[in-house]
Amino acid sequence: MTTTGIHTPTARRSAATAQRRPRRERQGAAWVFLSPWVLGATVLTLLPMAVSLYLSFTDYDLFNPPHWVGLRNYVQMFTEDPRYWRSVLTTLTYVVVAVPLQLALALVVALALKGMKRGKGFYRSAFYAPSLLGASMSVALVWRAVFNDGGTVDHLLGTGGWADKPGWALLAVALLTVWQFGAPMVIFLAGLQQIPAELYEAASVDGAGKWRQFVSVTVPMLSPVLFFNLVLQTIQAFQVFTPAFAISAGKGGPADSTLVYTLYLYDRGFVASHMGYASAMAWVLLLAIGAVTAVLFRTSRTWVFYASEGER
Repeated sequence: MTTTGIHTPTARRSAATAQRRPRRERQGAAWVFLSPWVLGATVLTLLPMAVSLYLSFTDYDLFNPPHWVGLRNYVQMFTEDPRYWRSVLTTLTYVVVAVPLQLALALVVALALKGMKRGKGFYRSAFYAPSLLGASMSVALVWRAVFNDGGTVDHLLGTGGWADKPGWALLAVALLTVWQFGAPMVIFLAGLQQIPAELYEAASVDGAGKWRQFVSVTVPMLSPVLFFNLVLQTIQAFQVFTPAFAISAGKGGPADSTLVYTLYLYDRGFVASHMGYASAMAWVLLLAIGAVTAVLFRTSRTWVFYASEGER
């Protein structure tokens, strides 16, 4: 009994250690597999963000050491730079025009594809293709040629080239984004296929027509997917760069009508070599996108319907 009493605590400690060792080994293996992502996130995201935050408080021209100036870049941005506010207004106009048009077109095409009996896979791939190609500079340059004087739009409508008209150039940029509706379309299509057919049957029995079914069944049941697409496309729209750069040849013209925020940031940082000022602009953009996203999440409580919760 004495011998057993002496060795029992030791045996228990050994058993507990043996149980903890596999757990530590599993955690170690997990960190080994996660290490490429952690290293990449640290070196390629967190560290550059920290450097950018520091540079936003400096005067830095890419060639000389940064000189600390405190809040001067931010003060100049908000009080002394009219082009900055024009870029803000242009970006907001672009977001308000491009995002609703893109989501509306994506939803219409998704509804059409849902009712198709044949060729759904082909058309789904065909409509998704612009989302893969649209972000490239080559497509943006072709788009500029289409909307230039003597281009396709000029020949069809006889209105002249939109790319050279201050009142139409931003619309040409927005239409390029609208044309890339494939990604939200696929998400809408997946959401539509999850709506129970019984809901439409019950609405039909109650005398609801197609429009009433769309308003009373499709929209509420699809609202979480609509909200997801709205947040995603809004964030992307605030960061638009390639179409505006290509259509305006990097100048934001004509008359700053396509001077979106990121294009002006590029101009300040890499053309004028005011990298400290550009870094400050980048951080303001990050905060603005965060604020807009927070507002969308806050307002979603009033119109997004989750079937599992049974409430709006």
